[in-house]
Amino acid sequence: MPQYTIRNVPETVDRSLREEARRHGKSLNEIAVEVLRRGLGLTDDVPRYNDLDDLAGSWVADPAVDRALEEQDRIDPELWE
Repeated sequence: MPQYTIRNVPETVDRSLREEARRHGKSLNEIAVEVLRRGLGLTDDVPRYNDLDDLAGSWVADPAVDRALEEQDRIDPELWE
């Protein structure tokens, strides 16, 4: 297998790679190769997203929920005296 020498690695990248290696109990080389493979889309891993796209458009109207939300929005004047 070919070997690479990578120069001018930013400190933030170095820190992140070393932390990732430590966290997973792997060598710096193993983690660097994994990161390169993922970055190039060469893995079968399903990407993990932290957004809410799967919920978009899934709202189901529910009158009971609407009534409960309206009740929460009601201001009780006695509490403001």
